[in-house]
Amino acid sequence: MPEDVEALKRYREWQRTYADELGDVFEWHNLVFTSPFGAPISPTNFSRRYFKPLIKKCRIADGFTFHCLRHTHATLLLQQGVNPKIVQERLGHSSIKVTMDTYSHVLPDMQKQAVEALGKLFG
Repeated sequence: MPEDVEALKRYREWQRTYADELGDVFEWHNLVFTSPFGAPISPTNFSRRYFKPLIKKCRIADGFTFHCLRHTHATLLLQQGVNPKIVQERLGHSSIKVTMDTYSHVLPDMQKQAVEALGKLFG
């Protein structure tokens, strides 16, 4: 979304100014989200400090992991009729077979949508 891109650009400008103020203390790794000194964020710290509290605040089950976001994203795209090849590319799967094998539980809904679409053409 354009507003998200603009927000990230503003953040990046702030980050550059912040890094300049810190000087050599800031480790520039060309990352968007970093520790206060520019280093990559530890996955454990990210999960403990940010992700788990957010999940709790949203009243999502404790077992929901950051990786679950990936599965949710793919499932929602497929349910909305997005071409599986596009989903494969977004997920970075090596082949469409990996994507389809992983998300085969979504296929029955897709079959129903295909039949309904044909029905509209000939109905």
